[in-house]
Amino acid sequence: MSNLNAMIPGPLGQKRKPAYLRSFVHWLFFVKSLLPRIFDFITSLLFIFFLFPLLLLRGLCGFFQTGSVLKREIYVGRFQQEFERLSFAGSLPGKVLPVLLNVLRGDLAWAGPRPMTPSELLLLPPNAFFRFGITPGIISPYLLRKKIGLAYEDELTTDHEFYYSATVKENIGLSLRGVIGTFLGGKEARPMPPMLHFWGIDIVNTTMIEALDWIEQQIQQKLKVMLAFVNPDCLNIAYSNTDYRGILQAADRVLPDGIGINIGCRILNESLMANINGTDLFPRLCERAAKNRYGLFLLGGLPGVAELAAQAMQLRYPDLVIAGTHDGYFKKDQESQVIESINKSGAVILCVGFGAPKQELWLARNREILQPNVCLGVGGLFDYYSGRIPRAPIWVREIGLEWTWRLLQEPGRMWKRYIIGNPLFLYRVWLQRQQGTKL
Repeated sequence: MSNLNAMIPGPLGQKRKPAYLRSFVHWLFFVKSLLPRIFDFITSLLFIFFLFPLLLLRGLCGFFQTGSVLKREIYVGRFQQEFERLSFAGSLPGKVLPVLLNVLRGDLAWAGPRPMTPSELLLLPPNAFFRFGITPGIISPYLLRKKIGLAYEDELTTDHEFYYSATVKENIGLSLRGVIGTFLGGKEARPMPPMLHFWGIDIVNTTMIEALDWIEQQIQQKLKVMLAFVNPDCLNIAYSNTDYRGILQAADRVLPDGIGINIGCRILNESLMANINGTDLFPRLCERAAKNRYGLFLLGGLPGVAELAAQAMQLRYPDLVIAGTHDGYFKKDQESQVIESINKSGAVILCVGFGAPKQELWLARNREILQPNVCLGVGGLFDYYSGRIPRAPIWVREIGLEWTWRLLQEPGRMWKRYIIGNPLFLYRVWLQRQQGTKL
C-alpha cells in the first residue's frame, strides 16, 4: 500500500512561515492601520504652521469682539468619547479654522462619518454604532454626496460603505473631493422650493426615493403618465425648440439631471434636492420592478444593446421581468410593428433611449396608442448598462465632473454640448434671474 501525501487546502496545508516573517506581517498591518492618522497629523500640523499668523490674528479679533478666543461644542467621537470641537469666537470669517487643532490631536480626521452631538447619539439605532469604530471626519461622504445631489442612499448606508473602504488613498481622495464639492455646492443654505422653473418648464425638486415612489404609485393606480429628465443640454434645446418645450411643459413629471442644474439653481438662489438622472434611477427602478413583478420594455440604442442591458439587469435582479427589447434603428414603416410588440408584451414600464429630444417627441406622438402605464425617456443609459460605454467612476461623479468624462470619451460628438452648451445654459439662467421672470 503506497503512502499518499494528502494536500490540505488553505493555510493548514501550507508550510509554517518563519517567525520573523510572521512578525513582519503583523508590524506591516499595524503601520498600515496608522497611515490615515499619520496623514491627518502631518497635514494639520503643516496647515497650522503656514496659517499661524492668520490664526493668531483671527483669535485676537474674536477676543476683542466677544471677550473670548474660542468657542467649544461637545461632540461624540471615536469609541463614543466626547470631545470639544473648536471654532473661533465672533462673527468674522474663518470661524472654523481651529478645527485644525481637533485634527492634530485626533478628535477628528479629514474624512469620515459626520461627528454627532450627544443628543443625536441617543437616537441612533443599534446597527449604526459601527461608525464609532473610526474617527469622525470634517468631510463626510454622505454630506459630500448630498451637496452634489448624489445622496441616494441614507447616511447609515453611506457611512457603512466608507467604514469598509477607509484607507489613506480613500481619505485623501474624499478630502479633495470635499473641497471641490464645497465650491460646486456652495456653503450657504438656500431655499429648496418643491418646483424649479427654467424658461417655463417646471421641474420637480425631489429625492430619488420619492421619484421611485411616484412611478410605483402611477402603476398601482393604473394611470398612464410620461416622465422626462432634463439636463442643461435638454433645456438649451427646449429654449429654441417650441415643440420640445411644449412636450416638457405637458409631461406628467420632469426631473433634474446633472450638475449643471445644481449650479443653475445656485444662480437662482435655490437648492437642488437631488440629481435624479435616469442612469442612476434605472437600476433602482429595476430593483422595484423585480420585487413587484412589473414588466419592462427597453427600446433604443444600437442593435443588441438594449438586450445586453436587459441581461445585465436580470443578472443583478433575477426576478426582473423584461417583457421585451428593441433597438432604436427601425424605419418609419416599421414603427407600427414596434408599437404593437410593446403593447403585446404586457410591459407596464417603457424605457425609450433615443436621446433628447427625439425620444420625448416620439413618446408624445404615440402616447395615446402606447399601453404601458409609465413611459420615460432615458437617453443613452442602455450603452452604460450593456457595457458598451464605461460610466465615469463614482469619485468623478462626486465632484460633478461626469460631463468631462463623457467629453473625453466622445470629443467629436460632445464638444459642442459641453464646451459651448454649458456656458450658454448658465448665461441664460443668469439672464432669467436678472429679468426676474420665468422665461
